[in-house]
Amino acid sequence: MEMACGLAEEVVRTFGEVRLRVFGTSMVPAILPGDLVTIRRASLDEVIPGEAVLFLQKGRLFVHRVLARRTITGPENSNRTYLITRGDRLKHYDRPVSSEELLGRVVSIERDNREINLGSHAPTSALARLLRASDHMTYLYVRFSATMRSLFFRGVKCRV
Repeated sequence: MEMACGLAEEVVRTFGEVRLRVFGTSMVPAILPGDLVTIRRASLDEVIPGEAVLFLQKGRLFVHRVLARRTITGPENSNRTYLITRGDRLKHYDRPVSSEELLGRVVSIERDNREINLGSHAPTSALARLLRASDHMTYLYVRFSATMRSLFFRGVKCRV
């Protein structure tokens, strides 16, 4: 896993862009497990609240939404700017993201060979709040989404 993270980091830092498959559920409903995200290199100053970013912390890659930018006074009164991030369905904030940890911003999401609008599910939506409150509801939502996509792409027509 660490080698894969290092490779993704090197690709985005060297070539400016990388595509990765998402496995976690922290960004449900905006990003589902199995989605392909395209990450484009961006500096801390270029990223704005509301965007999803890729960062590397403790040897793991995270795609989470930026909620704010904070300047923190460190040792010897040195000021450093950090991003405050959180997965859309998570209750807790991440550790502040430094410029060294930031790899880039999510510029596109592909699901079942279709581009998905990242902003379609704001973290304050009723659905995001429901999923944040229950891991079981998140599991059901992900299973339901996968089933509906499977039926749709096999050409099965459902009446509602």
